[in-house]
Amino acid sequence: MIDPSLIAYQNEQLRKTPKTFHRYMYNRLPWESRMFGLVGPRGVGKSTLLLQHLAGSPDREQSLYISADTLYLASHTLVELADNFVKYGGVRMYIDEVHKYKNWSRELKQIYDTHESLKVIFTGSSILDIIEGEADLSRRAPIYHMQGLSFREYLALFHQIDLPVFSLEQIIKHEETAVLDAIEHPLIYFKQYLQTGYYPFSNEPDFALRIEQIVRQTIESDIAQYADLKASTARKLIQLMGVISGIAPMKPNADSLSQEIGVSKNNIPDYLVYLEKAGMIGQLRDNTGGLRGLGKVEKIYIDNPNLMTVLAFGKPETGNLRETFFYNQSRVNNKVLASRVSDFTIGDYTFEIGGRKKGNKQIEDVPDGFVVKDDIEFGSFNTIPLWAFGMNY
Repeated sequence: MIDPSLIAYQNEQLRKTPKTFHRYMYNRLPWESRMFGLVGPRGVGKSTLLLQHLAGSPDREQSLYISADTLYLASHTLVELADNFVKYGGVRMYIDEVHKYKNWSRELKQIYDTHESLKVIFTGSSILDIIEGEADLSRRAPIYHMQGLSFREYLALFHQIDLPVFSLEQIIKHEETAVLDAIEHPLIYFKQYLQTGYYPFSNEPDFALRIEQIVRQTIESDIAQYADLKASTARKLIQLMGVISGIAPMKPNADSLSQEIGVSKNNIPDYLVYLEKAGMIGQLRDNTGGLRGLGKVEKIYIDNPNLMTVLAFGKPETGNLRETFFYNQSRVNNKVLASRVSDFTIGDYTFEIGGRKKGNKQIEDVPDGFVVKDDIEFGSFNTIPLWAFGMNY
């Protein structure tokens, strides 16, 4: 029999779960697979996604949702729970925040190998992506990534304006302007989104304080635990985050950054990767590739406009905020690279980001070059409104 406290917890979480809005990943995930993981930064709605699926699943009565930090697992293992769950007819387990359970990788592998009929979906910190589990779970459980709200999702969640997704090619052809009948004046909403619209909790009190807590918890708990960092090193990462927030977007300089926080310059690349995978920063690379398909880092960005705004005490530099938005929104469905002549390239396209008065001079000799302008509602020819790239997912 399943512990009644676990059922009570599941029912309470289901009661509080919103049912009317689903994040973009909801229909992308292979819910019928035997096992997969969903990772992403703190606060983007991974737990809600699992509970929404459970609420609408035909297997609801044979399903179990647990958080990996439940007291039940202090005296029981995940393997024991799964064994008992299957004995009583269980067919689907949702394990939230699996990174809080010490032997998650090894035990998930054992569950996979033991119970062929059991479907297991788990969420975790995005830092898990760079940590190799003790057991080779990657062949058994693919990992999917989710980031925060797009501008399109923000409009749906907070303003009940439901709009379709537009591909990059559709945006370039100005097809997204068809939504202006529904939005009327997108710039009003867009400015709000840049300040507080990236996270599903954007309308809750003390938004800035919660963002600051997310930064600290991500570094001091998620990164420190899974990269096996000492407390002193975690403090250095917080310090590094503070330095980056003051000058991003920036060209990385290991010598300068190492001097700023008092560590060896050899550690800086690893620290930056930790922050990137944890959803704190973005690293814009060139197209040189390499053994792992990763080019040279040309610029470092704060991960998203809201995080950038909070870290800048509510007064981010406008030009930097525009670039951050474009990079953040475009990278979900596209490989965004640094441009040698402008700001960004995606495939054969080149993009120069600016305000209303931005000219074409920098890309006038560039085939398939586009100027992406803030503070305009409509685009024409090779000029595209910045807000339109928030329709990409």
